[in-house]
Amino acid sequence: MPLAVFVLGLAIFAQGTSELMLAGLLPGMAHDLGVSVPDAGLLISAFAIGMLVGAPVLALLTLRWPHRRALLAFLAMFALTHVVSALTPGYWTLFAMRIVGAFVYAGFWAVAAATAVDLVPKNARGKAMGIVAGGLTVAAIVGLPAGTVIGQHLGWRAAFWAVAAMSAASMAGVAATIPAGRREGAPPRIRDEVRTVAVPKLWLLYGTTALATSGLLVTFGYLGAFLTEATGVADAWVPGVLALYGVGALIGITAGGRTADRWGVPTLYTGFAGLTVVSVLLALTAESPIPVVALVFLLGFAGFGTNPTLNSRAFGMVDGASTLVAAGNVVAFNIGITVGPWLGGLALDAGFGYPSTAWIGAALGATAIAAVALSQTQRPAKRPEQMRTSVNA
Repeated sequence: MPLAVFVLGLAIFAQGTSELMLAGLLPGMAHDLGVSVPDAGLLISAFAIGMLVGAPVLALLTLRWPHRRALLAFLAMFALTHVVSALTPGYWTLFAMRIVGAFVYAGFWAVAAATAVDLVPKNARGKAMGIVAGGLTVAAIVGLPAGTVIGQHLGWRAAFWAVAAMSAASMAGVAATIPAGRREGAPPRIRDEVRTVAVPKLWLLYGTTALATSGLLVTFGYLGAFLTEATGVADAWVPGVLALYGVGALIGITAGGRTADRWGVPTLYTGFAGLTVVSVLLALTAESPIPVVALVFLLGFAGFGTNPTLNSRAFGMVDGASTLVAAGNVVAFNIGITVGPWLGGLALDAGFGYPSTAWIGAALGATAIAAVALSQTQRPAKRPEQMRTSVNA
C-alpha cells in the first residue's frame, strides 16, 4: 500500500478530530462565549451544513486541479479556520468558521478518496478506502478524548490550536507523498463528468449508504442517554462503553477493508444483517447492562464493517469522474448522519423511549438489505466505449 494512502488517513484523522471533539468541549465553549449549551451545540449543526454542501461544490470547482494542489489548498484553509476560531472572541465568527472548515473538509474527503483509488490497483481499492476512512474511526477513539482532555486542562481554544497544528503537519505529508500534476489524458470537463455519474445503480448505492448510515446513527446518536436512562449504566462508565464502540468500529472497518474488493456484495449483506440483528437485540435487552455493553461493541463492528465497500464499490460503477463519485459518497454518508438522529429524535419526542431508536435502526438496516438485493437485479451500466459501439451499429 503506498505511503500516500496512510498520509491521507492521517489527514482525515486530524480533520475528523475537529468534527468530533466539540462533543467534549461544549460546556467550556458555552461559558467562554457567553451562550447557552444548546446554542453552543448548534456549532455541530453548522459543521454538518458545511459537510453536506462542500463535497459536490468543491469537487466541481477544483475538477481540473491536480489532486495534490486541491488537497493542500483544502488543508491550508482548514488550518486557517481553526486559527481564526482559536483567536475569536465571538460566537458567530466561530459559527462561520465551523461551516467553512467543514466545507473544505468535505472537499478534502472527496479528493482524498479519488486520490487513494487512483494510487492503487482496482483490486485494492477497498483496502485503501478502509485506511483513509479509518482515520475518522481513530479520531473517534483517540482524537475525541484527547481533544476533551486538552480542553479540560488548557481550554477549548488549545484544542483548536492542536487541530491547526495537525492539519499543517498533514500538509507536509501530502506535499511529500502525493504525486504532482494531473493524470494523463485530456483535462476533465464538468459536463462530461456529470453525465458519467448519471447511472441509476450508482445512485441506488448512494441511497443504500444513506440508509445504512441512518440505521447506525439513529442508535449511536442517543447511545449515551440510552445507556444511562434505559440500561442504567453509571455516568462514569459511559465513556468506556463508547470507547468499546470505537474499538469495534476500528476492527470492523479494518476487516471490511480486507473483504471489500473480493467479496463486496457478501460484505454488505453480512454487515447490514449484523446491524439489523444487533439493533433488534439492543431494543430487546435495553435494560440489561451486560448484553448491551457487548452489543455496543458489535454495533460499531457491524456498522463500520461495510464502509470500505460502500466507499470503493461506487468507483467500479463508472469510468472516470472519480472525484464526483467520491463527493456523492460524502454527501450520502452525511445525509445518513443527519437523518438518523432526526428520526430518533422524532421517536423520543413522541414518548416511545430510547429502545425505539434501536427498532428504527433495525428497520433501516433491513431496508438497506433490500436495496442491495434490488441493485443485484439491475444490469451493469454501459461503459462509454460500449455506448459508442451501439450508436455506430
